[in-house]
Amino acid sequence: MTRFTLLITATPDDIDELGHVNNAVWVRWIQQIAVAHWQAIAPPEQQAAYVWVVTRHEIDYCGNVAAGETVTGETWVPAPPTGARFDRHVRFLGADGKVKVQAVTTWALIDRVTGRLLRVREEIAAPFLSA
Repeated sequence: MTRFTLLITATPDDIDELGHVNNAVWVRWIQQIAVAHWQAIAPPEQQAAYVWVVTRHEIDYCGNVAAGETVTGETWVPAPPTGARFDRHVRFLGADGKVKVQAVTTWALIDRVTGRLLRVREEIAAPFLSA
C-alpha cells in the first residue's frame, strides 16, 4: 500500500476553548489529507470525472495539539475497495512521534456528471494499493 504524508501546523483558529485543536478541525484535516492524496496519485482525467465523499468516520482522539504545533498526517488504503466504497486509514503524529488522532474513514466514489455512486474499478484503486 502507498502511504501519503502531509505536514499540518495548527493555527489559532484551529484551537477550541480547552486550548487544543478542536474535534471538527481534525475532521477537516482528515478530509484535507485524503483529497491531497487523491490529487497526488490520480491522473487528471480521473480527477475531472470523479469525486469522493465520506460515508463514515471512526475517530480516536489520543492526544492534544496546541497552536503552532505541527503534526505529520499519514494516510493509506489497506485493502481493495468493496463496490463503490473503500476504507482509508489516517493518523496524525506529533513532533514527539506519538499518535494524536487516528481514524478509519469510508469513502464512496461519485460520478461528477451524474452524481451517482460508481463501483471503484481496479485502475482507480491500484495506485493506492501498490507499494
